[in-house]
Amino acid sequence: MIDRWLKLNKSKSLLLLGARRAGKTTLLRNIFKEAHYITLDDFDFFQMAETDPKGVFENTKGDIIVDEIQRVPKLLIAVKNRIDNYHQKVFMTGSSSLGLLSKGTETLAGRIKICECPTLCYGEEMGPPLGSFLKDQPSKTVINEARRKLDSWLEYGGFPEVMTYDNEADKKALLKDYKNTFFTKDLLLISNIVDARGLNGCMNYLATSICSRIDVSSVAKESGLSHPTTKKYLNALEASRLAFTITGHQFGPAKRLLKSSKYYYSDISIPQSLGVRLSEGQMLELFVISELEKRRKLGKFDCDFFHYYETEKGKEIDLIIDEGSIITAIEIKNTSNPRKSDVHNLIDFSIKSRKVKLRKVLLCKSEKITTIEDVEVWPIYALYRHL
Repeated sequence: MIDRWLKLNKSKSLLLLGARRAGKTTLLRNIFKEAHYITLDDFDFFQMAETDPKGVFENTKGDIIVDEIQRVPKLLIAVKNRIDNYHQKVFMTGSSSLGLLSKGTETLAGRIKICECPTLCYGEEMGPPLGSFLKDQPSKTVINEARRKLDSWLEYGGFPEVMTYDNEADKKALLKDYKNTFFTKDLLLISNIVDARGLNGCMNYLATSICSRIDVSSVAKESGLSHPTTKKYLNALEASRLAFTITGHQFGPAKRLLKSSKYYYSDISIPQSLGVRLSEGQMLELFVISELEKRRKLGKFDCDFFHYYETEKGKEIDLIIDEGSIITAIEIKNTSNPRKSDVHNLIDFSIKSRKVKLRKVLLCKSEKITTIEDVEVWPIYALYRHL
């Protein structure tokens, strides 16, 4: 059992959201060992939840775990009844937030905490975090270990079950199985999608377009889908926690969000499972941004979303982390020997506000923490075992 970095409040009912096979159920059953367990993947429980929601909890005492609550959202009314009238704590998992968050926040307002369970962070399987990323300097030993393990991580990612296999052929077979079941068939069922070929086309296009700005029209054209259908599929991918978006941001008097977004998969292994081979630059950017997104969900960053930045002249910065009083601008480069030319966009970047602290960071394959003018240069290996 991997000791997860996500720490849960045991005193309050909760809804734990995350992609299929991210480890939600294992985490809850390990923490709440005495809780009565109900899974809506079981047809009998599913059928009862559809026809007699209150009957699902009949004769239960103490804490309750309800797995895959998104399958029957109306069960939330029965959950409210157990919390209010029986003073039980109910711990729920959900692999999709489609229609669930609105119903849950409305029905269970003030009664539950909503948390996110991402796949494993880089090095999480090795034990508790050794420090805080971009704050604590990793040791030379940790850097060397991270460098040795990076290629395997880029190939197989952080799904907990995959991490339990030593044989590479077994890992590849499991990821392929995930693709054929949880990444596609499950998504078709959860989201009421009927066109499996269209969904695969949409997912493959997103994989090949990582690092690029994407709008719904371009995805629809390349996938052979209508605009409304494409929008539905993209929403389903985000709701299932398989993908997330970063919206462009412009600062200054005309501060606004840009229309086009960048789509990233939530784990580096997902494009590999789809059979899409990324360029080295795409792979590195997906690795870094997905790892930072995992840490955002674990509470490291005080923001709801990430952004990318583009000037009116078209110069881009890969990632903006806006935490209100501090803004961190990050560029990601596939180099082990960074030069001034790698950070010119960061050097030129400024914010006209005395109330906001600006931090500029280049993440690359160097092994030392250095500076180039006012830009901090950090090795991507510093993500390893650091929250």
